[in-house]
Amino acid sequence: MSDNSNNVVRGATVVVTGAARGMGELYARRAVREGARAVALWDVDLPAATTLAQEITTPACEVRAYGVDLADAAAIASTAQRTRDDLGSVTILINNAGIVRGGYFADQDIARDIEPTMAINALAPMLVTREFLPAMIADRSREHRILNISSAAGTLANPGMSVYAASKWSLLGWSESLRLEMESSGNSHVAVTAFCPSFVSTGMFEGARGPLMTPIMTPEAAADAAWQGMLDRQPVVLRPWTVKVSMALRGILPTRVWDVLADKVFKVYSSMDNFKGHGGN
Repeated sequence: MSDNSNNVVRGATVVVTGAARGMGELYARRAVREGARAVALWDVDLPAATTLAQEITTPACEVRAYGVDLADAAAIASTAQRTRDDLGSVTILINNAGIVRGGYFADQDIARDIEPTMAINALAPMLVTREFLPAMIADRSREHRILNISSAAGTLANPGMSVYAASKWSLLGWSESLRLEMESSGNSHVAVTAFCPSFVSTGMFEGARGPLMTPIMTPEAAADAAWQGMLDRQPVVLRPWTVKVSMALRGILPTRVWDVLADKVFKVYSSMDNFKGHGGN
Protein backbone atom coordinates (compact mmCIF):
# COMPACT_ATOMS: atom_id res chain seq x y z
CA MET A 1 0.00 0.00 0.00
CA SER A 2 1.45 3.35 -1.08
CA ASP A 3 1.68 6.54 0.94
CA ASN A 4 -0.91 8.01 -1.40
CA SER A 5 -3.27 5.19 -0.52
CA ASN A 6 -2.72 5.80 3.19
CA ASN A 7 -3.42 9.51 2.80
CA VAL A 8 -6.40 9.30 0.45
CA VAL A 9 -8.20 6.02 1.13
CA ARG A 10 -7.70 5.47 4.84
CA GLY A 11 -10.75 6.74 6.68
CA ALA A 12 -12.48 7.72 3.43
CA THR A 13 -16.10 7.33 2.45
CA VAL A 14 -16.21 5.86 -1.06
CA VAL A 15 -19.05 5.67 -3.58
CA VAL A 16 -18.76 3.25 -6.51
CA THR A 17 -21.38 3.12 -9.26
CA GLY A 18 -21.89 -0.14 -11.12
CA ALA A 19 -20.37 -1.76 -8.06
CA ALA A 20 -21.99 -5.18 -7.95
CA ARG A 21 -19.64 -6.91 -10.38
CA GLY A 22 -16.76 -6.48 -12.79
CA MET A 23 -14.39 -3.60 -12.24
CA GLY A 24 -16.82 -1.89 -9.88
CA GLU A 25 -16.55 -4.82 -7.52
CA LEU A 26 -12.75 -4.63 -7.71
CA TYR A 27 -12.77 -0.94 -6.78
CA ALA A 28 -15.07 -1.64 -3.84
CA ARG A 29 -12.92 -4.49 -2.55
CA ARG A 30 -9.79 -2.38 -2.88
CA ALA A 31 -11.34 0.50 -0.96
CA VAL A 32 -12.16 -1.83 1.93
CA ARG A 33 -8.73 -3.44 1.80
CA GLU A 34 -6.92 -0.10 1.85
CA GLY A 35 -8.67 1.26 4.90
CA ALA A 36 -11.82 3.09 3.82
CA ARG A 37 -14.24 3.90 6.63
CA ALA A 38 -17.35 3.28 4.53
CA VAL A 39 -18.18 2.15 0.99
CA ALA A 40 -21.47 2.70 -0.84
CA LEU A 41 -22.23 0.21 -3.60
CA TRP A 42 -24.56 1.75 -6.19
CA ASP A 43 -25.99 -0.67 -8.73
CA VAL A 44 -29.20 -1.34 -10.63
CA ASP A 45 -28.94 -4.94 -9.37
CA LEU A 46 -29.67 -4.45 -5.67
CA PRO A 47 -29.61 -8.17 -4.71
CA ALA A 48 -26.10 -8.58 -6.20
CA ALA A 49 -24.89 -5.40 -4.54
CA THR A 50 -26.36 -6.52 -1.22
CA THR A 51 -24.61 -9.89 -1.45
CA LEU A 52 -21.29 -8.17 -2.15
CA ALA A 53 -21.81 -5.71 0.71
CA GLN A 54 -22.39 -8.54 3.13
CA GLU A 55 -19.28 -10.32 1.88
CA ILE A 56 -16.81 -7.45 2.11
CA THR A 57 -18.05 -5.59 5.20
CA THR A 58 -15.48 -5.61 8.00
CA PRO A 59 -15.48 -4.32 11.58
CA ALA A 60 -13.48 -1.34 10.34
CA CYS A 61 -15.47 -0.60 7.17
CA GLU A 62 -19.22 -0.28 6.76
CA VAL A 63 -20.39 -1.33 3.29
CA ARG A 64 -23.95 -0.53 2.16
CA ALA A 65 -25.77 -1.42 -1.04
CA TYR A 66 -28.09 0.96 -2.86
CA GLY A 67 -30.31 0.03 -5.78
CA VAL A 68 -30.41 2.84 -8.33
CA ASP A 69 -31.22 3.27 -12.01
CA LEU A 70 -28.63 5.77 -13.22
CA ALA A 71 -30.80 6.66 -16.20
CA ASP A 72 -33.25 8.23 -13.71
CA ALA A 73 -32.17 11.67 -12.48
CA ALA A 74 -34.65 11.61 -9.59
CA ALA A 75 -33.34 8.22 -8.46
CA ILE A 76 -29.79 9.58 -8.47
CA ALA A 77 -30.80 12.52 -6.28
CA SER A 78 -32.71 10.40 -3.78
CA THR A 79 -29.99 7.75 -3.58
CA ALA A 80 -27.35 10.42 -3.02
CA GLN A 81 -29.36 11.82 -0.15
CA ARG A 82 -29.76 8.37 1.41
CA THR A 83 -26.01 7.82 1.04
CA ARG A 84 -25.23 11.12 2.77
CA ASP A 85 -27.72 10.36 5.54
CA ASP A 86 -26.24 6.90 6.10
CA LEU A 87 -22.53 7.49 5.61
CA GLY A 88 -21.86 11.23 5.64
CA SER A 89 -19.84 13.25 3.15
CA VAL A 90 -18.12 11.42 0.31
CA THR A 91 -14.34 11.44 -0.05
CA ILE A 92 -13.84 9.32 -3.17
CA LEU A 93 -16.34 8.98 -6.03
CA ILE A 94 -15.83 6.36 -8.72
CA ASN A 95 -18.13 6.83 -11.71
CA ASN A 96 -17.73 3.31 -13.05
CA ALA A 97 -21.19 2.25 -14.31
CA GLY A 98 -21.61 2.01 -18.06
CA ILE A 99 -23.45 0.21 -20.83
CA VAL A 100 -22.66 -0.51 -24.46
CA ARG A 101 -24.95 -1.10 -27.42
CA GLY A 102 -23.03 -2.35 -30.43
CA GLY A 103 -24.11 -1.84 -34.01
CA TYR A 104 -24.22 0.87 -36.64
CA PHE A 105 -25.93 4.14 -35.73
CA ALA A 106 -28.61 3.73 -38.41
CA ASP A 107 -29.74 0.55 -36.67
CA GLN A 108 -29.84 2.02 -33.15
CA ASP A 109 -33.23 2.45 -31.51
CA ILE A 110 -33.70 5.76 -29.71
CA ALA A 111 -35.44 4.43 -26.59
CA ARG A 112 -33.60 1.09 -26.35
CA ASP A 113 -30.08 2.11 -27.35
CA ILE A 114 -29.32 5.81 -27.75
CA GLU A 115 -31.07 7.42 -24.78
CA PRO A 116 -29.96 4.91 -22.10
CA THR A 117 -26.37 4.88 -23.37
CA MET A 118 -26.08 8.65 -23.20
CA ALA A 119 -27.98 8.84 -19.90
CA ILE A 120 -25.90 6.23 -18.06
CA ASN A 121 -22.48 6.81 -19.62
CA ALA A 122 -22.45 10.58 -20.08
CA LEU A 123 -25.13 12.32 -18.02
CA ALA A 124 -25.21 10.12 -14.91
CA PRO A 125 -21.56 10.78 -13.91
CA MET A 126 -22.29 14.51 -14.05
CA LEU A 127 -25.45 14.19 -11.96
CA VAL A 128 -23.84 11.89 -9.40
CA THR A 129 -20.80 14.14 -9.11
CA ARG A 130 -22.98 17.23 -8.77
CA GLU A 131 -24.60 15.63 -5.72
CA PHE A 132 -21.33 15.12 -3.86
CA LEU A 133 -19.03 17.82 -5.23
CA PRO A 134 -20.13 20.76 -3.05
CA ALA A 135 -19.21 18.92 0.16
CA MET A 136 -15.93 17.76 -1.39
CA ILE A 137 -15.03 21.35 -2.23
CA ALA A 138 -16.01 22.58 1.23
CA ASP A 139 -13.94 19.96 3.06
CA ARG A 140 -10.32 21.08 2.90
CA SER A 141 -9.25 18.81 5.75
CA ARG A 142 -8.20 16.03 3.37
CA GLU A 143 -7.65 15.03 -0.25
CA HIS A 144 -10.66 14.05 -2.35
CA ARG A 145 -10.82 12.08 -5.57
CA ILE A 146 -13.19 11.66 -8.52
CA LEU A 147 -12.41 8.77 -10.88
CA ASN A 148 -14.36 8.69 -14.14
CA ILE A 149 -14.20 5.48 -16.16
CA SER A 150 -14.17 6.55 -19.80
CA SER A 151 -12.77 4.40 -22.62
CA ALA A 152 -10.30 4.32 -25.47
CA ALA A 153 -13.50 4.70 -27.50
CA GLY A 154 -13.60 8.22 -26.06
CA THR A 155 -10.35 9.05 -27.84
CA LEU A 156 -10.78 7.46 -31.30
CA ALA A 157 -13.74 6.92 -33.59
CA ASN A 158 -14.71 3.34 -34.36
CA PRO A 159 -17.54 1.97 -36.51
CA GLY A 160 -19.99 -0.26 -34.70
CA MET A 161 -19.90 1.72 -31.45
CA SER A 162 -20.86 5.25 -32.47
CA VAL A 163 -23.28 5.97 -29.62
CA TYR A 164 -20.97 4.40 -27.04
CA ALA A 165 -18.06 6.42 -28.41
CA ALA A 166 -20.14 9.60 -28.24
CA SER A 167 -20.97 8.94 -24.59
CA LYS A 168 -17.35 8.28 -23.67
CA TRP A 169 -16.02 11.29 -25.60
CA SER A 170 -18.52 13.35 -23.63
CA LEU A 171 -17.39 11.82 -20.34
CA LEU A 172 -13.71 12.42 -21.11
CA GLY A 173 -14.26 16.03 -22.16
CA TRP A 174 -16.34 16.80 -19.09
CA SER A 175 -13.87 15.06 -16.79
CA GLU A 176 -10.93 17.04 -18.15
CA SER A 177 -12.85 20.31 -17.92
CA LEU A 178 -13.95 19.55 -14.36
CA ARG A 179 -10.33 18.85 -13.42
CA LEU A 180 -9.24 22.21 -14.79
CA GLU A 181 -12.10 23.96 -13.02
CA MET A 182 -11.07 22.47 -9.68
CA GLU A 183 -7.49 23.61 -10.22
CA SER A 184 -8.30 27.11 -11.53
CA SER A 185 -10.80 27.78 -8.74
CA GLY A 186 -8.31 26.95 -5.99
CA ASN A 187 -9.89 23.61 -5.17
CA SER A 188 -7.06 21.30 -6.17
CA HIS A 189 -7.74 19.16 -3.09
CA VAL A 190 -10.43 17.63 -5.33
CA ALA A 191 -8.43 15.74 -7.98
CA VAL A 192 -10.18 14.38 -11.07
CA THR A 193 -8.89 11.42 -13.10
CA ALA A 194 -10.28 9.90 -16.31
CA PHE A 195 -9.43 6.29 -17.14
CA CYS A 196 -9.45 5.31 -20.83
CA PRO A 197 -8.82 1.58 -21.30
CA SER A 198 -9.10 -0.46 -24.44
CA PHE A 199 -11.20 -3.64 -24.26
CA VAL A 200 -11.42 -5.26 -20.82
CA SER A 201 -12.46 -8.90 -20.37
CA THR A 202 -15.50 -8.27 -18.16
CA GLY A 203 -17.91 -9.74 -20.73
CA MET A 204 -19.14 -6.27 -21.63
CA PHE A 205 -17.27 -6.46 -24.94
CA GLU A 206 -17.43 -10.19 -25.54
CA GLY A 207 -16.59 -10.99 -29.14
CA ALA A 208 -14.71 -7.75 -29.75
CA ARG A 209 -11.14 -8.10 -30.98
CA GLY A 210 -8.30 -5.93 -29.75
CA PRO A 211 -6.48 -3.90 -32.45
CA LEU A 212 -2.93 -4.78 -33.50
CA MET A 213 -0.62 -5.23 -30.49
CA THR A 214 -3.50 -4.34 -28.15
CA PRO A 215 -4.25 -7.20 -25.75
CA ILE A 216 -7.62 -7.57 -24.07
CA MET A 217 -6.93 -6.31 -20.55
CA THR A 218 -7.89 -8.28 -17.47
CA PRO A 219 -10.26 -6.48 -15.08
CA GLU A 220 -7.61 -6.70 -12.38
CA ALA A 221 -4.94 -4.98 -14.50
CA ALA A 222 -7.36 -2.30 -15.65
CA ALA A 223 -8.68 -1.58 -12.16
CA ASP A 224 -5.16 -1.42 -10.76
CA ALA A 225 -4.08 1.13 -13.39
CA ALA A 226 -7.17 3.28 -12.81
CA TRP A 227 -6.86 3.12 -9.02
CA GLN A 228 -3.18 4.04 -8.99
CA GLY A 229 -3.75 6.85 -11.44
CA MET A 230 -6.48 8.21 -9.19
CA LEU A 231 -4.24 8.10 -6.13
CA ASP A 232 -1.42 9.81 -8.03
CA ARG A 233 -3.69 12.61 -9.31
CA GLN A 234 -3.06 11.67 -12.95
CA PRO A 235 -5.38 13.67 -15.22
CA VAL A 236 -5.86 10.89 -17.80
CA VAL A 237 -4.78 7.24 -17.62
CA LEU A 238 -4.50 5.48 -21.00
CA ARG A 239 -4.07 1.70 -21.15
CA PRO A 240 -2.49 -0.18 -22.79
CA TRP A 241 0.34 1.78 -24.41
CA THR A 242 -1.15 1.39 -27.89
CA VAL A 243 -3.98 3.75 -26.92
CA LYS A 244 -1.42 6.52 -26.45
CA VAL A 245 0.24 5.72 -29.76
CA SER A 246 -3.08 5.70 -31.60
CA MET A 247 -4.04 9.06 -30.13
CA ALA A 248 -0.72 10.55 -31.18
CA LEU A 249 -0.94 9.22 -34.72
CA ARG A 250 -4.54 10.33 -35.10
CA GLY A 251 -3.51 13.80 -33.97
CA ILE A 252 -0.69 14.31 -36.45
CA LEU A 253 -1.79 12.36 -39.53
CA PRO A 254 -4.33 13.52 -42.12
CA THR A 255 -7.68 11.91 -41.46
CA ARG A 256 -7.70 9.75 -44.57
CA VAL A 257 -4.18 8.50 -43.89
CA TRP A 258 -5.15 7.60 -40.35
CA ASP A 259 -8.28 5.84 -41.67
CA VAL A 260 -6.13 3.57 -43.83
CA LEU A 261 -3.77 2.75 -40.95
CA ALA A 262 -6.59 2.21 -38.48
CA ASP A 263 -8.50 0.01 -40.89
CA LYS A 264 -5.86 -1.95 -42.77
CA VAL A 265 -2.90 -2.04 -40.39
CA PHE A 266 -4.08 -1.66 -36.79
CA LYS A 267 -7.50 -3.27 -37.45
CA VAL A 268 -9.22 -0.75 -35.19
CA TYR A 269 -12.18 -0.33 -37.51
CA SER A 270 -12.99 -4.05 -37.55
CA SER A 271 -12.60 -4.64 -33.80
CA MET A 272 -16.38 -4.68 -33.22
CA ASP A 273 -17.29 -6.93 -36.16
CA ASN A 274 -18.02 -9.94 -33.94
CA PHE A 275 -19.27 -8.06 -30.88
CA LYS A 276 -21.82 -9.93 -28.76
CA GLY A 277 -21.16 -8.50 -25.31
CA HIS A 278 -23.70 -8.49 -22.50
CA GLY A 279 -24.11 -4.71 -22.65
CA GLY A 280 -23.30 -3.48 -19.13
CA ASN A 281 -20.66 -3.61 -16.43
